[in-house]
Amino acid sequence: MTATSELDDSFHVFDTTLRDGAQREGINLTVADKLAIARHLDDFGVGFIEGGWPGANPRDTEFFARARQEVDFRHAQLVAFGSTRRAGATAAEDHQVKALLDSGAEVITLVAKSHDRHVELALRTTLDENLAMVADTVSHLKAQGRRVFVDCEHFFDGYRANPEYAKSVVRTASEAGADVVILCDTNGGMLPAQVQAVVATVLADTGARLGIHAQDDTGCAVANTLAAVDAGATHVQCTANGYGERVGNANLFPVVAALELKYGKRVLPEGRLREMTRISHAVAEVVNLTPSTHQPYVGVSAFAHKAGLHASAIKVDPDLYQHIDPELVGNTMRMLVSDMAGRASIELKGKELGIDLGGDRELVGRVVERVKERELAGYSYEAADASFELLLRAEAEGRPLKYFEVESWRAITEDRPDGSHANEATVKLWAKGERIVATAEGNGPVNALDRSLRVALEKIYPELAKLDLVDYKVRILEGVHGTQSTTRVLISTSDGTGEWATVGVGENVIAASWQALEDAYTYGLLRAGVTPAE
Repeated sequence: MTATSELDDSFHVFDTTLRDGAQREGINLTVADKLAIARHLDDFGVGFIEGGWPGANPRDTEFFARARQEVDFRHAQLVAFGSTRRAGATAAEDHQVKALLDSGAEVITLVAKSHDRHVELALRTTLDENLAMVADTVSHLKAQGRRVFVDCEHFFDGYRANPEYAKSVVRTASEAGADVVILCDTNGGMLPAQVQAVVATVLADTGARLGIHAQDDTGCAVANTLAAVDAGATHVQCTANGYGERVGNANLFPVVAALELKYGKRVLPEGRLREMTRISHAVAEVVNLTPSTHQPYVGVSAFAHKAGLHASAIKVDPDLYQHIDPELVGNTMRMLVSDMAGRASIELKGKELGIDLGGDRELVGRVVERVKERELAGYSYEAADASFELLLRAEAEGRPLKYFEVESWRAITEDRPDGSHANEATVKLWAKGERIVATAEGNGPVNALDRSLRVALEKIYPELAKLDLVDYKVRILEGVHGTQSTTRVLISTSDGTGEWATVGVGENVIAASWQALEDAYTYGLLRAGVTPAE
């Protein structure tokens, strides 16, 4: 279905995740994946979604056929990608050009050679024939009622080698009817000042409407994209989360955020910028890659503050250490608690967790000292909010939060003569006045402990049936010898609606894991609203 955008045509946000992003190592999109990502990108509000190369492979051909029927585009137009006709043929008889028309896409992007050496060595044709290929293909598609964009591949390298020929490709495409001619930094080797100078010159010399497509090989793709906009480009090509071949493409999210929040350009429909963090993470889930925690604007650490000096300033005014309000992009500010924490960090973190410290300077001071003492012993609370909240509540209430009292636990690993292994754990504890002994087997000693604790408690606390251990990390801290070093364990647990992390530290991995498990179950019961034992 054709989208109807509330934005005008003066500036384009063009997404190439489904083609360029799919070229990233480790990404292999099914048709269903591509349809899901297309829905997310349309929901975000990009103007154009490049779906792939119909006719080049069955997957992309199927995607276009299904997208017409299954995706109700509200904001974006679906774009088919292909190349100019073959040398020595005509666009009207070229099978690849026909496949672009058969895709049903109303917008078509053509890749054209703009580097003279690529024309002669890759296409094995003449420079004049290459120009004829561009003109014939563009004019043929325009005559069929399609809107046409032209990607000038390797443009910046071609411009460096033969600027007049590179500009002649731009001019030819524009005069043949191309709506936009995109200058591509295909090898990703350009820097912002270079991009700005070239785009400004090409714009002045050709009069064409220009776009920018930047790869990130120098780490400058976002900066290069914005430099091109500064020089007059009105079409930006990007991928979600910067996915792409080699080190990736210009990242859609910081580009859009910069355009909207720094340049004051309205490039998304009203209210869609607040969906940015959600969309970024949703796309990451579809491609099965962990979202980058330190990605600008949308990363979980993008507005995380650790230093005590920062926290004291943020307590007065968050803008003192934040370049934007994180809610504008659907993110949140986070306070990290560590041995660098001061009073302000603890007060802000307490407020974030819904615990009113009431300006109790003595209490806050005790918590600060307790955190520093524990972190010196190897604990890490910046990655374990649940364990910190339990510590904070224990100090505020004068006693630990207890749902059960552990008498003892043990874990046994047995090597058998046939080469198999057995892991068994026994837990003895008291809960609601009842002494419970539970034994369970597992696929490892920690798993056996987890199961025995669950067996012991689930009859008394059925809320624990919802809990799942979703992540488990072990780190050996500094010591004289590896096997004698302190071990830190981080456990992530979910109840189906939320996720929390707990930390344990001990002389061995089993003891550290037990501490983290105890905190995980205790916090899970707290989240479930269960009243602690007397």
